[in-house]
Amino acid sequence: MAYLNSNIPPIYCKIRKEYLYDLKEHHGESEDCVIFGLVSISGRALLFNIMLPNGACFWRLPISAFFQKHFSRTEVQDMSVDELELWNCFSYYPSVHCFDWLAGLKGKYLGLDKKFYHGEYLFTVDWAHPETNILNTEHSEIPQEHKCAHILALDNGNYAAQPNNRILWHVNSFTTDTNWPDYKVQTTYWDAEASDMVTEDSDKMFYQMEKK
Repeated sequence: MAYLNSNIPPIYCKIRKEYLYDLKEHHGESEDCVIFGLVSISGRALLFNIMLPNGACFWRLPISAFFQKHFSRTEVQDMSVDELELWNCFSYYPSVHCFDWLAGLKGKYLGLDKKFYHGEYLFTVDWAHPETNILNTEHSEIPQEHKCAHILALDNGNYAAQPNNRILWHVNSFTTDTNWPDYKVQTTYWDAEASDMVTEDSDKMFYQMEKK
């Protein structure tokens, strides 16, 4: 698990050029870039690190700064960070993973405007607390508070970072139920050693479990 910065699968895309000028100049323009890393700062939106064609690196840009390379700027709707990413980072310790089962899948997420946005899975960012000697002041390991962020390439040209409870995936041979789920939030701390069983007091390799 990385601290603060993490590698991600490189994304060749375009950046809205005003983000390179603190949103003060070059509105409506764009430039090619490669996103190669992310930054996780607790309580802030996911941020991304890029390289530009002139060799410059630019750090800590939000997901709203980017759109897909095969679109022109005028074709892609400008969307705000909160429209594309529901939650801030849950700790300084991000984990980046591309799940084989989700790779290449199409899905849709329910936006703040109650509309569905369709896109394709790229990879997942998740969070945890690194070790017991660091005071845990975060929410990444509280069952009902934890969220991951699936990174999506949207059909409208933007990118999004959405949690499980906003996305429905489509698998031709499996996802045949068209209803919106009504599941409850997971609140249980699961513990395999929480019962009143103990091991027998012996040196046997294949020991027995007994009630206290």
